[in-house]
Amino acid sequence: MSPATIRAWSWTHRWSSLVSTLFLLMLCLTGLPLVFSHELNEILLDEPWTAAAPDGPNLSLDRVLATALARQPGDVPAFMSFDEDRPVVNVTSRAPDAPAGQYNFQPIDQTSGDPAPLVAGHPLVEFLLQLHTDMFLGLAGMLFLGLMGLMFLVAVVSGVVLYAPFMRRLPFGTLRVEKTARTRWLDWHNLLGIVTAAWVVVVGLTGVVNTLAVPILALWNADALAGLTASAADAAPVPVSERASLDAAVARARAALPGLKLQFVAFPGTEYTTDHHYAVFFHGDTPLTTHLTTPALIDVRTGDLAAIAPMPWYVKALGLSQPLHFGDYGGLPLKIVWALLDLATIVILLSGLYLWLGKRRLARPGARP
Repeated sequence: MSPATIRAWSWTHRWSSLVSTLFLLMLCLTGLPLVFSHELNEILLDEPWTAAAPDGPNLSLDRVLATALARQPGDVPAFMSFDEDRPVVNVTSRAPDAPAGQYNFQPIDQTSGDPAPLVAGHPLVEFLLQLHTDMFLGLAGMLFLGLMGLMFLVAVVSGVVLYAPFMRRLPFGTLRVEKTARTRWLDWHNLLGIVTAAWVVVVGLTGVVNTLAVPILALWNADALAGLTASAADAAPVPVSERASLDAAVARARAALPGLKLQFVAFPGTEYTTDHHYAVFFHGDTPLTTHLTTPALIDVRTGDLAAIAPMPWYVKALGLSQPLHFGDYGGLPLKIVWALLDLATIVILLSGLYLWLGKRRLARPGARP
């Protein structure tokens, strides 16, 4: 590699790192506890609850929906989801004139129709997640963090390219502990950087994909559902009172997708379906396939199966990005590995900043080497 090429890669590595370092430090520091978000919520939110009739029959989904809407007069249903470890159905509804994103959320005991306690993340965990996701800036914050993630990936790639020429006179993994502090930090920076490079690329790339969740889902809605939307474009929306039975729609979807687990239902008019279909989503039962969903679209007027709409590759990539990003697919041992690698990345970022500041100090006139 020629000196000019090395200088170009070095400039790329330096400035892509400096531009993204502070934001990457924030992401690493907030991401560290989020790796254990499930465990933290279990510890911080230990609230035992028992269904009203744990051995009794469950209410039908139509009955649960009617109960929820009766408690929110004037609302229209948006989503219905199902707890995996308790007989609770979560009904999300909204007023027709409510601002975008404003919903009413009701957990309902399916054995009685009574309100159930809300299971949400601890406020501290939710705060860290929001900060990690979009810095409380919504889509603009997500896209900005995605840009910082891309800058970090450039820094990693350029660092890998520079590793060989900078370390060509030293055996792999050399730590010159007898040298100055700056040299020792440089060796640690290089060693940790090259050892964790593959992991950092995976976590950085999945993080960038996660920041594109909103445009990815919008693309899926405009692309995959375009044909169904066009075929029903002239039909008037069906009032809630005239829609086909929700229980029958879910049963029809189950028959079309046997062997999968029911995840949630999207009602007409939401971003996950059209104005004329229930979208009944199912997922697998392994740690990874849990995040891969397949919807069955049911005609809201007739209750007939309209289509099975397998997710395109870009939506599947989004579904897999979150468990890969947080190491949430291999149990606690993998989460511990993820946390250790996260700590190593924090050391890499801090040491890189230290080395840059030290170089600037040595470049001043009269500075001692």
